[in-house]
Amino acid sequence: MTKTDTHAERPPIEPDFLKSAFPEAIELPQEEIESAKRFFNRELSWLSFNWRVLEEAENPRVPLLERLRFVSISATNLDEFYTVRVAGLRELAREGSTATSIDGLTAPEQLALIHADARQLMAHQQEVFRALQIEMQGEGISLCDRNTLVEGDLAHLEEVFLRRVFPVLSPLAVDPAHPFPFIPNTGFALALELTRTADGRRLQALLPIPNQIDRFVRIPAEKDHARFLPLEDLLLLFIGKLFPGYTLTGNCAFRVLRNSDMEVEDEAEDLVREFETALKRRRRGDVIRLQISAGAPQNLASMIRRELHVSDDEVVEISGLIGKADLSELVIDERPDLLWPSYTPRVPERIEDHNGDMFAAIRQKDMLLHHPYETFDLVVRFLEQAALDPDVVAIKQTLYRTSRNSPIVSALCEAAEAGKSVTALVELKARFDEAANIRQSRRLERSGAHVVYGFMNYKTHAKISTVVRREGDDLVTYTHFGTGNYHPITAKIYTDLSLFTCDAALGRDATRVFNYLSGYAMPDKLESLAISPTTLKSTLIERIDEEARHAEAGRPAEIWAKMNSLIERDVIEALYDASQRGVKITLVVRGICGVRPGIKGLSENIRVKSIVGRFLEHSRIVCFGNGHGLPSRAARVYISSADWMGRNLNRRVETLVEVKNDTVKAQIVGQVMAANLHDVAQSWVMQPDGSFLRPDLSALDHPFNCHRFFMENPSLSGRGSAGAADVPELTHSHD
Repeated sequence: MTKTDTHAERPPIEPDFLKSAFPEAIELPQEEIESAKRFFNRELSWLSFNWRVLEEAENPRVPLLERLRFVSISATNLDEFYTVRVAGLRELAREGSTATSIDGLTAPEQLALIHADARQLMAHQQEVFRALQIEMQGEGISLCDRNTLVEGDLAHLEEVFLRRVFPVLSPLAVDPAHPFPFIPNTGFALALELTRTADGRRLQALLPIPNQIDRFVRIPAEKDHARFLPLEDLLLLFIGKLFPGYTLTGNCAFRVLRNSDMEVEDEAEDLVREFETALKRRRRGDVIRLQISAGAPQNLASMIRRELHVSDDEVVEISGLIGKADLSELVIDERPDLLWPSYTPRVPERIEDHNGDMFAAIRQKDMLLHHPYETFDLVVRFLEQAALDPDVVAIKQTLYRTSRNSPIVSALCEAAEAGKSVTALVELKARFDEAANIRQSRRLERSGAHVVYGFMNYKTHAKISTVVRREGDDLVTYTHFGTGNYHPITAKIYTDLSLFTCDAALGRDATRVFNYLSGYAMPDKLESLAISPTTLKSTLIERIDEEARHAEAGRPAEIWAKMNSLIERDVIEALYDASQRGVKITLVVRGICGVRPGIKGLSENIRVKSIVGRFLEHSRIVCFGNGHGLPSRAARVYISSADWMGRNLNRRVETLVEVKNDTVKAQIVGQVMAANLHDVAQSWVMQPDGSFLRPDLSALDHPFNCHRFFMENPSLSGRGSAGAADVPELTHSHD
């Protein structure tokens, strides 16, 4: 295959093997079809996704240390789920709210189901980790405990303790003169029972484990081996140096999760200051889950529960390692044989043909990048080149999440300091990145950029950059629309799309959106763009209905959509209606999905799959056959920043960008979506009861893997010289 003929190697569309993985439609009583049972619960659907993440840790096709990473990801996901979603449901339950979820459950009913499922998930995390430990030992990587140390270890560990740990420890007695200390969100501590050697006096104490120190301490080992000791074991090993004259008689470990949702006053005069205050409140939120060592001494366990004010259903006893999110520390770089093969993202040849000149490449025609297969560095270069270009007069940029030392923020600062007009929309409400975004906003303001914060009641989640450049007597707007954040680090592991264009209509649309964000000037007309909370949802529903009208007229009617989450009631109802009217609908939904597929009389034409693999599927795409089926030149193709959730469609500023360039459309439909639909190796198929099944791969030597396909094939963008006439005709996926 030549480097420019990218279409020759496009994946085949849905082979018979994959078609057979989708279940036959089933019948349900009409009263159930018409009830709330036609939807799946958001929270349980999310837990189902996290089960799929954990099951990758058991997938023998995944390298050993990457499987360990999946355990860590599953644990981190569950922590965030509890601190936000479960915390919110608990507040509703305490207030006596009778509101129900999309599937008809009250907050207490959901909490009961969540706790039952989550406890099973946490227990399985331990089982998976134990199995991985055995495999790791076979590969020379050991997690030791105090009982498995060998001669010579103690001297090394004592030096580590005294030089790198002891100075930051704060042992705390617990008695009437020393009240129980505050343990922050995700705080981890040891509870201790001690007896004074001199007179037998008993003492209870806490030893908070500082998060500034690595959780696992490296121990000297033979060549090609690695040995680690958990930090809590190191502390217990040298407890006598913290409590001289005392003997340890009992101990347990515990970890705290607190309510991390934030409340901000609607009438705040200084939004940045209000968020700084809210961040401090978050740190002190109510405890919503306590993990404690199984078999903890009764008096210690009782003290911890009493002082943290937790009920029995908020306590989880752990037999094994507490805080499995920290296992990512054991994914060590010196064992590449146990990691995914290294991968370097490509630079499209069109950029090389123009000697790295982003503006020249975009002027040639619209350019699509598929991250992480094509480097996100080009998005950074777009802004860095704009900052240095004397013909650039203005830059506008949204920032939802970005890295700590963001090169994008640096480029914006450099542009502002050079006298260009720079406007940055910094979203302070990006959960868990609020503090970082406050720092970035301060930095931008110091450089002379105009910093705005959008709306009090809406998050700005859209991903837009515009660069206005003087070319002759005209001002030309170069625009970038993305499906993912302007975050160079996560862009290496998230799959997303970047569209670069100098199309005048899209440039005008982007400018109108920025005017809306900075001046509350509601756009009176958008030419190729829809935005939430105003027109995005209605546009989606209108396109779905148009496809249904094609089906009723006897024309091929098909929808392919890809997103992270789908739970918005009105959109789901529109999909159900379209299915009943004959539209073939295939959905690739990574996480939450409220659609119940494969129900006769409701959703027999809807199929749902989820992809969980090396990269985190993050791009949002929707393709409508437009009376010609899919894939087709006539398709209407959109990329978006929005998932199909109530928050995205009704309470955020999001974009839905129609792609009109024929080559870019073919790349999205015939390559990105086709590969996702064809994937077998990383796919799970949703059943009518809401469960997900992985196809049996035992009969396949090389099941198709869409991530591997894109890593091994040349750039989607190629040289960008092909026109619409050069795009091959694509075949339909349905007979």
